[in-house]
Amino acid sequence: MKKLHVIFFIFILTFFIIFRIFINKHNVSNDHRYKHGDHVPLFTTKIGPFHNPSESYRYYDLPFCIPDYVKWEEKKDAVGEILNGDSVVSGPYELDFLVEKEAEILCRKNLTRDEVTQFQNAVDKDYYFEMYYDELPIWGLIGRVENREVMEDPKFYKYFLYNHINFDIHYNKDRVIEITARTDPFSVLDLTEDREVDAEFTYAVKWKETNILFENRMDKFTQTSLPTLEIHWFSIINSCVIVLFLTGFLAMILMRILKNDFIKYTHDEEAVNDQEETGWKYIHGDVFRFPKHKSLFAAALGCGTQLLTLTFFIFLMALVGVFYPYKRGALYTALLVIYALTSGVAGYTSTSFYCQLEGTNWVKNLVWTGCLFCGPLALTFCFLNSVAVSYSSTALSFGTIMLIVLMWTLVTSPLLVLGGIAVKNSSRGFQFPCRTTKSPREIPVPPWYRSTIPQMAMTGLLPFSAIYIELYYIFESVWGQKIYTICRILFIVFILLLIVTAFVTVASTYFQLAAEDHKWWWRSFLCGGSTGIYIYIYCLYYYSKSRMSGFMQTSFFFGYMACICYGFFLMLGTIGFRASLMFVCYIYQSIKCE
Repeated sequence: MKKLHVIFFIFILTFFIIFRIFINKHNVSNDHRYKHGDHVPLFTTKIGPFHNPSESYRYYDLPFCIPDYVKWEEKKDAVGEILNGDSVVSGPYELDFLVEKEAEILCRKNLTRDEVTQFQNAVDKDYYFEMYYDELPIWGLIGRVENREVMEDPKFYKYFLYNHINFDIHYNKDRVIEITARTDPFSVLDLTEDREVDAEFTYAVKWKETNILFENRMDKFTQTSLPTLEIHWFSIINSCVIVLFLTGFLAMILMRILKNDFIKYTHDEEAVNDQEETGWKYIHGDVFRFPKHKSLFAAALGCGTQLLTLTFFIFLMALVGVFYPYKRGALYTALLVIYALTSGVAGYTSTSFYCQLEGTNWVKNLVWTGCLFCGPLALTFCFLNSVAVSYSSTALSFGTIMLIVLMWTLVTSPLLVLGGIAVKNSSRGFQFPCRTTKSPREIPVPPWYRSTIPQMAMTGLLPFSAIYIELYYIFESVWGQKIYTICRILFIVFILLLIVTAFVTVASTYFQLAAEDHKWWWRSFLCGGSTGIYIYIYCLYYYSKSRMSGFMQTSFFFGYMACICYGFFLMLGTIGFRASLMFVCYIYQSIKCE
């Protein structure tokens, strides 16, 4: 009980520290008031193909105008912004507070043939730009392609580059409330022919007063990020009802079977003792036999517990409004920081369970725990960052990589070791209701549908059906241009996922024990985590329906989704095993074992 109090205290303290860091940063960066003529900061973050969000470049990698007042290092990029592919520099437009402009000339320049070719390729790939004005996002396409929908031969395509932007800015007293950027479809540069072009870039600024409060200026992103909130809620509720109905039906059947088993095993002890035992009671001397590869098993449970803790932290911060829905850099920063701070949870859980399994080499166990998830993630990151460098895309610099390495070396690893040291001497062995025999019983040959892989396929399907509707919106947010803001729905779906995973794994474990197969430890973990495999299969379907293309985007999509699905596999596998362990202990406590 004392350990639970300590863990709970550490959990609350960590959340409070992270919450205060982000809240203070949030308050300082948004308390902006301006007077007439004051400079309002405008930053460019990225430019890239609209359908390949991972392929991003610096705004000035294309030969746009670079006015003399542009400050290349005015804003230092945060780690999360770099991970999101952002390269924050001053924007080319001067949008001073309440200063209107009509056809203001940004610059005149002669585009060489190479520069025209660059713009042609960018327009052909539907490049879009992203800017931030007083921390309000601005998006827009840089040009358009005509005849592409009606002609298959590219030689009939016409390429046009927008050279005029209208900025409509709404304000309330001394604060900026809203900004939109509209490209003029009639003010374009024809880049179809491969020749030099004399270009003139202009922009206009209009200011309009509004009654919207500064605190409510983000509401429009919440309202327009999803088609219809009511339809979204209805689809989620419909899915939840169906899944809960199926789960309840299966639970009722399982409870009736268990009730009959208890009656059979306890009604007449003398009569039963004279008969040969069958079913799950028959293997009571083997059911608590420790699994093979104890160190790896304990490390998987430690990593899964850490990822579950990380997920709850992120949900708590999202529900209290710490994150901006359109600024993913803050989310990525939070993931890095919280993962580092929760590494002690992995070390504590893994070492505790390893010692309960009567393991002796706890140092090896900690090495497994530290590398089991971080190892594949680091290898994937190194490969994908190399791909980004080869494409001259926005990749992590050497300094940023060293910062992450230092965080792992100075924070993650020490906390992992401290978590293991804190519990290695105080952990007690399991107190099982049945004694384990010296020699294991022979397991009957099961039919093919009761082997590991078919059981994983059947067990992972029901939890996946509870979340597949929400997966579409999440994928559209992560790998598309939509903004996901309804964290309450996502949290409800996540809790439902945990409940369904726990139950179906328990049901699978029961049927395995009823077949006199006592090797349920690894099986329950694999069956619980099998939903992660279904999510990765869904990735194949989503990619086939999307318009993503190119080796870089494909490798980023499948590489990082493999790491995410692997994380889900560890997290849900931990949930499945913990639920199965509680269930097995309960049923064997309810009968008399010799």
